[in-house]
Amino acid sequence: MPQKFILKILTAGEGGVGKTTLLHRYVEGKFSAETKMTIGVEFFLKETEIDAKQCTLQLWDFGGQERFRFLLESYVLGAKGALLMFDLTRMSSLENLEQWLNIVRKGDPNLPVLFLGTKLDLADEIQVDDDYARSFLNEYNLIDFLKISSKTGENVYKAFDLLTQKILERQTY
Repeated sequence: MPQKFILKILTAGEGGVGKTTLLHRYVEGKFSAETKMTIGVEFFLKETEIDAKQCTLQLWDFGGQERFRFLLESYVLGAKGALLMFDLTRMSSLENLEQWLNIVRKGDPNLPVLFLGTKLDLADEIQVDDDYARSFLNEYNLIDFLKISSKTGENVYKAFDLLTQKILERQTY
């Protein structure tokens, strides 16, 4: 009988970077251009198997607007990992990274966090180059940097698989 894990994973980042769109792509396998602003927190579930381990991912979608941030600290407890997201086409979406990390790591200063640049499909509009994005990895102790597109699906499953593997490495001593 394979081991079963229930893993709470947070998505964090500024409003409009594509958190909800990513979760719809990952959970439902489709792109939705019509997502509405997340008020507070939304919740998704996804079953997956990594290295013969059954995992139920509890995906917590944090609203990115400043006015909801005070709510979020109470939702982070028990988190096993997080996706910290920014919009490759908006340099300003990197401005509050430290604030987001402080929120998601409130209960665990070593929480595994994967850094994701979104909207890779908008190649002509990209403002953030890879070297600059990677400069945050060491500074904030992030596990890796990936560029994703919820529209095309590029690297979406890879992102969740990579984060889940890192989480499982910490769970199984």
